[in-house]
Amino acid sequence: MGKPVKNVSIMCFHDELCQVFNAMMTALSLLRQGAKVTVFFGSRGVNALHRDKVAALTCLPDMPEVGAAVMKRMDEMDLPLVEDLFFMFIAEGGEVLACPLNVPLFGMSERDLIDGAKLADPARYYQNVVIPADMNLTF
Repeated sequence: MGKPVKNVSIMCFHDELCQVFNAMMTALSLLRQGAKVTVFFGSRGVNALHRDKVAALTCLPDMPEVGAAVMKRMDEMDLPLVEDLFFMFIAEGGEVLACPLNVPLFGMSERDLIDGAKLADPARYYQNVVIPADMNLTF
């Protein structure tokens, strides 16, 4: 008998690159360890799922010099781009959901989402993902 599968719910409410990067690195790492992982983007986090905005996310936008230095170090460390993290996570079986209330609030529609991301059904998400999750993480 194999070990039981852990169910993980990750919520990301930010569109700041470091937060999104950390959420997706955590999600991908847990997925690769055999967990069933769902990442939900709400509030400003939905901007990270916008196909035209995801490549323009920045670290610490309120502190441009520090943010630029962090992004330079991330590049020097040859870390994956957040777009690649989304692609790998979805391709490897992870689920990426966007808040159906925040998507229109931020002037977006489902057509604007990156490939593989879907609008969440809140009732199903909370009942089937959050409540039974072994871990609920927020970023």
